[in-house]
Amino acid sequence: MSFDASIVSVAEIASLQAGYPFRGAIEEAHDGDVLVVQMKDVDPEAGIDWSGAIRTSLAGRKHPDWLRAGDVLFVAKGARFYAVCIDESPAPAVCAPAFFHLRVKAQASIDPAFLAWQINQPPFQRQLQQAAEGSGQLSIRRPVLEALSLHIPTMRQQRAIVALANLARAERQALHRLIRNRELQLHALAEGLGQTTRQDIHQDTP
Repeated sequence: MSFDASIVSVAEIASLQAGYPFRGAIEEAHDGDVLVVQMKDVDPEAGIDWSGAIRTSLAGRKHPDWLRAGDVLFVAKGARFYAVCIDESPAPAVCAPAFFHLRVKAQASIDPAFLAWQINQPPFQRQLQQAAEGSGQLSIRRPVLEALSLHIPTMRQQRAIVALANLARAERQALHRLIRNRELQLHALAEGLGQTTRQDIHQDTP
């Protein structure tokens, strides 16, 4: 399948910011009014697990760049670089410094979900692997990410691709549930067989 796509840099279609600059460890406050999205809360398949995000209170004078629905978080450090598109946050939220916070520019003709999808695909991943720096832990610097190339088809085609990706994700999740249910069924059969065998042994014992 071919597309009539324009080639643009990341910086042309999105603004980038580093995550909120916490000083030291992020301290949890059960009565805090701000959610903090960390690496543990993000998965390229499932998106953001808001229920697992800790609450905290922000100190300092820096005005937070709150996360909004349609923003994209990019994991810029570690063994795997990937992006997720943010859904509606249940409370004011920021992201940890391990992320780059991308926001599609108003004049850009790109669906944020398509942006996250393309970042996760092999062509863009190859660009990331070639641009990654570091010995102990690989990372992507902001200017490097901003300079990487995206291929942007029409908005209609973008939304069709996103719909297809969502369908594929739902199919994978359904398959995983089916496999898990079958494993549980087999485990139950094995447990039942073990109990039957033990009962037979006891009955045969004089």
